[in-house]
Formats: sequence, structure tokens, C-alpha cells
Amino acid sequence: MSAWPAIWLTLKLATVTTVILMIIALPLGWWLAKTKAKIRPLVEAITALPLVLPPTVLGFYLLVLMRPDAPLGAFWVRITGDTLAFSFSGLVLASVIYSLPFAVQPMQTAFMAVPQSTIDAARTLGATARDAFYSVSLPLARRGFITAAVLSFAHTVGEFGVVLMVGGNIPGQTRVISIEIFTAVETLDYATAHRLSLWLLVLSFVVLTFIYVFNRGGGARVR
Repeated sequence: MSAWPAIWLTLKLATVTTVILMIIALPLGWWLAKTKAKIRPLVEAITALPLVLPPTVLGFYLLVLMRPDAPLGAFWVRITGDTLAFSFSGLVLASVIYSLPFAVQPMQTAFMAVPQSTIDAARTLGATARDAFYSVSLPLARRGFITAAVLSFAHTVGEFGVVLMVGGNIPGQTRVISIEIFTAVETLDYATAHRLSLWLLVLSFVVLTFIYVFNRGGGARVR
């Protein structure tokens, strides 16, 4: 059995998830880096929760929320005519939540490394808050943005527990690479399992090497 449908679906899922996460992580990372609000620790804890919560637990509660009789699931059925669970859209939602800390935390760290004095200097020269963000903060935090994108993509590619709980094992629809490996082992197709596992191993090693090389020497630099 060809594994290409699973590979294509995984890359599609990782790409869509990464784009959505970058849209979410940019303002959230900035807010967490700069806010003095008392709810900041609570928001940070919620954002980081997928790091410590077992994937099956997270997947179970997401599956409960996606039921047709649950508010979220019912709303999705009403606007699309299809169920959110055991669908590609459900995989995207679950992947966004599960990979959220891998996008937000690098962005938050990068923005925290941008000196406030540099931002203040830009403001005194006439830059608006928006101008200072786009012309000063964002360029200096580009390492964090790229790191967040790469980690989010790689983490989504390697997901198993969450996607299995939410999407099941439907060929061509929800069977991603990690589930393809699981299926191959169950059917004693160790050649396919080995080939796909080796691909994921190499990808993980390349991603981590890239991140360490790219970030060598620290984050934002101000001359």
C-alpha cells in the first residue's frame, strides 16, 4: 500500500496549521512579552498546557467538544453540513491547539529580547506604535518568528495521539504519517514502518540542527 496519501495529507496539515499558528502567535507572543496584566500567568499556563497534558487527554476533550450535540460541533454542522470530528478540519483545530506553545513561546522570548529603549527611541523620532512594531520589534524578533514556524511545522508532522483521537484512521482523510506507521506495524508491514519512521527521524534531526545553528549567537542584536 502506498504511503504517499498519508505523506501528502501530513504536509498539508502541517502547512495549514503553521500558517494559522503564525497568525495567532504573533499578537499573542507580543502581548505576553509586553503586558503587565495580572492574568498573564494564567494565559501563559493555558498556552503551555499542551506541553504537559497527555495527547490522548487533550484529544479526548477536543473530541467531546466536536460532538454534533456539543455547541462547537453543532455550530460546525450547521455552517458546513459535516461533522468536525473525524475530518481534516478537526485535525487542523486539534493541531493548532496541540502545537500552540511551539509557536507562541519562541515569539514571546524573541519579543522579550527586544530592548524597550530601542522601541522608545523610535517613538521619540515620530514613529507610531504600529510603525515601531513593524519597523523595529518585528525585524529584531525575526529569529523567533522563523523558529516558531519551523517548530510548529515539525511538531505537527510528528503528531499521533491527538490526531488519532480526533481524526481516527480514515485513509486519505485523517490518516497522517504517524498513524500510517502505527497501521503498518499492526499489519506487520515493518518495511513501510521503518521507511516512514526513518523519514521522521531525519526530519526531526534536520529541524533541530537548523534551529540551533540559526539561533547560535543569541536572539535580537542591537547596534
